[in-house]
Amino acid sequence: MSETIKPGTVLRGRYRVVELVGQGGAGAVYRAEDLRLPGRVTAVKEIRPEPGSSAEQRSQAQDQFRREASTLARLDHPGLPKVSDYFVREDVDFLVMDFVEGPDLRQLVEEARARGEFLPEAQVLDWASQLVEVVRYLHGQAPPVLHRDIKPANIKLVDGTRIKLVDFGLVKPMDPQDPRTLTVARGLGSLPYTPLEQYAGDTGHTDVRADIYGIGATLYHLLTGRLPVTAQERFLMPNALARPRRLNPDISARVEGSILVAMALHPDKRPDSVEALGSLLAGTEPLMLDGEMGTAPAAWRAALWENAALLALVLLLTVLASLATWESVRQHAEPGGAPTPVSAGAP
Repeated sequence: MSETIKPGTVLRGRYRVVELVGQGGAGAVYRAEDLRLPGRVTAVKEIRPEPGSSAEQRSQAQDQFRREASTLARLDHPGLPKVSDYFVREDVDFLVMDFVEGPDLRQLVEEARARGEFLPEAQVLDWASQLVEVVRYLHGQAPPVLHRDIKPANIKLVDGTRIKLVDFGLVKPMDPQDPRTLTVARGLGSLPYTPLEQYAGDTGHTDVRADIYGIGATLYHLLTGRLPVTAQERFLMPNALARPRRLNPDISARVEGSILVAMALHPDKRPDSVEALGSLLAGTEPLMLDGEMGTAPAAWRAALWENAALLALVLLLTVLASLATWESVRQHAEPGGAPTPVSAGAP
């Protein structure tokens, strides 16, 4: 774990560090005061170079950081904190953005689990709808911007209703003309929410479907209260991922199917856009379930079990109707067994 910056330290002659907010292997996030704009509170994200990297590699990483930070500074969406500055200090990269007050969704799901409860599906779907819009905005940039670390801890709840997608440590523009620029430059992301292709490092290729996997894994965690099994584990043990409805029977079959499709191991089996995932979750598009995870047979079994009482009632009514019809025929039959002739004009 790298040494953190002490409170009171002034960065870039402008940002006075107040406290450490969070820390990980690649750096840390600090709450800081903007000395040029009194009253403004910022989040200063520190992104450290990869351990063991050469001077040339660090120089290349910093050049890339400047390009990525410039892209981030141009983004403007209510579901994203505004990036206002970036700089390098002693080979360490820093991003400065709006500080977002409020709990993150990881805290909310952990609090619900501690109470022995699940987050309501309707509430989670409202957050999901907002998240889809934010990611749609990112993917709609030219070139598209990938987040690549979507998870509950990176989604803040503001004013109790609105969400903001934070932590831009892994964001980078996607250049469709150069697949090498699609690899992960600053880490793998958080493993339970990371698709298999993102593990590949410099040989990998990620596109918008990596963020779709992250959204699916995030919804899995929010609705079940459990971390999803990593893609690596699922690759080695295909049945390792418990179906969401086994963990929380209140999840609808449609939402379960949408989550599992979004979390397909192979990117070609996921929705090809975040808009398509949003349509699946909203029920405005049919859900084509794939056999990779046994989705279709299991979904049918779940639906049959969920409606067992109704099916039993329908079966009983069918039997009673058949018996009534048979009795009617028997009563109209002659003693010898032949039916009594009825005139076509008789009432």
